[in-house]
Amino acid sequence: MTRTLYVGNLPWRTDADGLNNFFGNYGSVVNSRIIVDRETGRSRGFGFVEVNDEDAQKIVDALNGVDFEGRILTVNEAKPRQ
Repeated sequence: MTRTLYVGNLPWRTDADGLNNFFGNYGSVVNSRIIVDRETGRSRGFGFVEVNDEDAQKIVDALNGVDFEGRILTVNEAKPRQ
């Protein structure tokens, strides 16, 4: 099983590969995506990382509040869409 983590306050230049590589240092990453503005194609400053269940809490604990390329990340379990 996997869980999806919300990652906020990302630097604008961050791409999915960079997110994968960074989070991969802390657990098994299945997929990652950066949310982009439909009109400009520019990052909206947040994304989602899908990780293995057993790694999810460890990754949240390790990375929430950590400096990533000059920005302090917000990392928590993503809430379901409503």
